[in-house]
Amino acid sequence: MGRQPRRALGRIDHKAVRTSTAALMARLGVELDPDRPARGLSIADQQIVEIAKALSFDARVLIMDEPTAALTGSETARLFSVVETLRAEGAAVLFISHRLEEIFELCQRVTTLRDGRWVASEPLSGLTQDALVRRMVGRDLAELYPKQDSRVGETALSVRRLTREGVFRDVSFEVRRGEIVALAGLVGAGRTEVAQAVFGVDRADAGEVRVGGAVLRPGSPTAAMDAGLALVPEDRRQRGLVMEMSIERNIGLTGLDRLGRAGLVRRALERGRAADWAVRLQLKYGSLADHVGVLSGGNQQKVVLAKWLATEPTVLIVDEPTRGIDVGTKAEVHRLLSSLAADGLAVLMVSSDLPEVLGMADRVLVMHEGRLVAEIPRAEATEESVMAAATGLAAATGPTGDDGATGVTGVTAEGTRT
Repeated sequence: MGRQPRRALGRIDHKAVRTSTAALMARLGVELDPDRPARGLSIADQQIVEIAKALSFDARVLIMDEPTAALTGSETARLFSVVETLRAEGAAVLFISHRLEEIFELCQRVTTLRDGRWVASEPLSGLTQDALVRRMVGRDLAELYPKQDSRVGETALSVRRLTREGVFRDVSFEVRRGEIVALAGLVGAGRTEVAQAVFGVDRADAGEVRVGGAVLRPGSPTAAMDAGLALVPEDRRQRGLVMEMSIERNIGLTGLDRLGRAGLVRRALERGRAADWAVRLQLKYGSLADHVGVLSGGNQQKVVLAKWLATEPTVLIVDEPTRGIDVGTKAEVHRLLSSLAADGLAVLMVSSDLPEVLGMADRVLVMHEGRLVAEIPRAEATEESVMAAATGLAAATGPTGDDGATGVTGVTAEGTRT
């Protein structure tokens, strides 16, 4: 944009634009049509376009701010190979990330900041993740997943043979009060799509969803909210917030019926509600009247959580609750989810962060290519067992029965059923 090659009379050379764009995509190892509108691309593909734009400058210093936040493992690996090539060619790369494993994989030196202040600059050789976390947030790595013990109660959410043709099929599971159930799997396995179908954003072709024993009307988010469901979406900026509105207005959006009189919103009630949740979630802001866009990613996520928790839900569905937020805020979100579960809330957590899944979930449901293939209790969940199911090397299938039992079968890599 703004640097298009020109032909005679100053007209844009569209053929040259397409050729150079295709070459950049090939350099990144992805296939994207140069003529395709950016608006319709996935978050990951939009990120790829941004990276390609940066590479098009042939810059000697490249600053990458959370470049892998929405990328899959294979896309991240391709990006890292490009970064290594740039480094070998003499370019300097400033890589900003909250993913510690990426820092240790890619970088040679690390500078740590805490609350806007410099803490340390040092070589990564000899430094451990736990030591780096202590510099970042002042506490140990183990405290990032403060899982509380909770009393598991009756079934709050029951999903039976939910199917959306071409996306996912025959998905059945339950979430009980007081527990955190993680929905895990590789990108594209259908996790987000299941969550959206449960909430009614997408209409399922078959199956049913029950909340507290009552069947939900399919394809109706309003019915889901009335029944006690809340959904914190994966993309907070596009689907969770109205970026042009204030912090207090965003928090109040889910409760306009309780904040209004004769069709008019009572500003005092709206501001009071927002102020209460800002305190409860330790929101960092200048003024509640500020646009939500001025907040950091972690504080934006807190606003989305406040908006939905204000509805006093029975079931909270959170899709990638800590994506793109700093380690300290991540620990705060984890502590909040654990506290909510301890208070009796049923939490369905969709996450591609495996340490988060293992650290926070009471049960792990694993999806593979649109099917729910494994249910693993917390005591048995390991990186190996979850990844084996997610990649199709092992599977455990069987919808939850009316008595709450789940039929489980395993398949080894050689295909022998166990």
